[in-house]
Amino acid sequence: MTRFAYFKNEFVPYEKALIPIGTHALQYGTACFEGIRGYWNKEKVKLYVFRLKDHYKRMKKSTETLHMKIPLDIEALSDITIELIRKNKHRENIYIRPILYKSDDIVSRFNLDNLIDTFAIYTVPLGKHLNTDKGISLVFSTWKRISSKAVPPSAKPTGIYLNTCLAKTEADSKGADEAILLNEDNTIAEGSAENVFIAKNNGLYTPSEDQNILVGITRNTIIELAERELGIKTTEKSIKKEELQDADEIFLTGTGAEVTPVISIENKKIGSGEVGIITSNLQKLYFNIVYGNNYKYKKWLSEI
Repeated sequence: MTRFAYFKNEFVPYEKALIPIGTHALQYGTACFEGIRGYWNKEKVKLYVFRLKDHYKRMKKSTETLHMKIPLDIEALSDITIELIRKNKHRENIYIRPILYKSDDIVSRFNLDNLIDTFAIYTVPLGKHLNTDKGISLVFSTWKRISSKAVPPSAKPTGIYLNTCLAKTEADSKGADEAILLNEDNTIAEGSAENVFIAKNNGLYTPSEDQNILVGITRNTIIELAERELGIKTTEKSIKKEELQDADEIFLTGTGAEVTPVISIENKKIGSGEVGIITSNLQKLYFNIVYGNNYKYKKWLSEI
């Protein structure tokens, strides 16, 4: 079966969606992207894309920050994405990657306003990125989170994810599942590519927007669900390392991570060392919604 991508304003076979070796984005990381999930419900024989338009709204903001422009509106972007999914005939959970990049085949030009923008989308099957059932282990990375004063993490620029790769590689080398990136003052920023939540005394806490984080769509989803469905408010603030280690529960959120429990950090058990009740309840809510089994939140889903 032919696999398709959306590339240079048309649907093409994936293997033909190629860029030259001298492409500016490849040389300098001058691109931004979104990560979007689609969930296959085999009982309903339908695929549900989670918060598709919200992702494209964020991408539009990213492009403005990075001196880029997508020549399409939110509705058109959503329609093209749905058509691509249909063409690829997915019957499994998928990951959708739209990307806007500086496509000039040029080496020595750095003014972003004088470069060409090209948009593309591809899709791939994606199962569990992390162990959402039993939980994962964390370590504190020796790499620091890149400051938003240097590169804006909220814009999801591709180049900034070298920071992610270094932190994750270090975590793997230490036998841990994930890394926590700290700011220069040793406060918590985020996981290598996930937002961080702690539960303490029946409250939730997460690093605030000024802590060099990506303001995740899954993060915002969980904040809303915790308050509306569980009556638990989330406090956004600066969080110290010690607060993380002393938490009753920790979990990570993200498109890839979904809602992933943390059972240890630096080989120290978090709480009982098992998935906590707040995390478990939020997981159940989240998965029920994304698989199209909660009509109350159907506004967040694009049904295919």
